[in-house]
Amino acid sequence: MFYRGLGRPQGMDLDQKGNLYVAGSLGGRRGIVRITPEREASLVLSGPNIVGLAFTPGAKMIVVTTSSAFRVAAGSKG
Repeated sequence: MFYRGLGRPQGMDLDQKGNLYVAGSLGGRRGIVRITPEREASLVLSGPNIVGLAFTPGAKMIVVTTSSAFRVAAGSKG
């Protein structure tokens, strides 16, 4: 197992540095969680009802909720 401790993990994607981004909950807080190759997790974007994500060719991320899609600055390329 790579990482244990996320609640309701759903969509995921990798950035160019090998960080895994997952839509889910970490410590009861919902949003986008980044898990480094060293298996350190942190919440990088918080929000309710986030079910998916995908990196664009630039340093942006598409974040999808149960009712909308948003483009946000990711700070890293996918």
